[in-house]
This record gives sequence, C-alpha cells and structure tokens, in this order.
Amino acid sequence: MKKALKKKAAKGVTAAQLKKIALSFPEAIEKSSYGKPAFAVGKKFFTRLRAEDNSIVLVVADMHMRDMMLELDPKTYFITDHYKDYPSVLVRMERITQDELRAMLERRWRKIAPKKLISAIEEPAKSVASNAKKSRKKPSA
Repeated sequence: MKKALKKKAAKGVTAAQLKKIALSFPEAIEKSSYGKPAFAVGKKFFTRLRAEDNSIVLVVADMHMRDMMLELDPKTYFITDHYKDYPSVLVRMERITQDELRAMLERRWRKIAPKKLISAIEEPAKSVASNAKKSRKKPSA
C-alpha cells in the first residue's frame, strides 16, 4: 500500500492575498507608507508591499534575527540599503506560502497589537482549552 503524500502548499503570494491576510488581523487597517499601500495596527506599521521588487516589508524582532534570516535563506529574504540599519527584511512573495506569510504577520501583530486586544483574544482560547482538558480527565474511582 502506498503512503499518502501530504500535499505541499503552493509557493507564491499575490498582492490580493497579502491584503486579505493582513486585514484578517484584529484592528489591522490599510493606509499609506512612503506613498505606497501599507497596513498598520493602530498607528503602528504592520507591513507593506514593495511592488518595485515584488516583496513584502517584514519587521522582525531584532537585527540578530534579521541577519540570521538573510544568512539562512538569501533567495527568500534580502534587504536594500534603505533597510540596512533597521530590524527589517524584505520577503520575496514568490518564495513563500500563504501559511508562512500568516505566521510571519502573526508574530509582528502580537508585537504591536494593544495588550488588551491580545488578552481578549487569548482568554476565550484558554477557556476552551481548559474545558477540553477537564472533560478528558478520568473520573476518580
């Protein structure tokens, strides 16, 4: 019997997919950055499309993280002179999946979203998980 192969997600994200994913995060809005379409959470920069090289601007945790990404996968991550002094990388849209983009943006969203908003979203999830654990416990004999 042949093993079922897990289908890999197709690489490549479009501008429309970027917009849909970015705006799916609570309080994310579309605005302008350097005269280009961008996304923010409140007044904080979230991400933007660089149409000139079909890439996405991604702010990362720190310069060490940025440098590690650049070294590990230079075909996907790169910078221009403008970004050399910032903890940001440019991500080639044709090299990532929608799931990878969502994961990258979720990390950024958690960094810039209001703490009350993050707590409000996490509390129901914790409650559901807690209730599920309680229901799985075996009754005492």
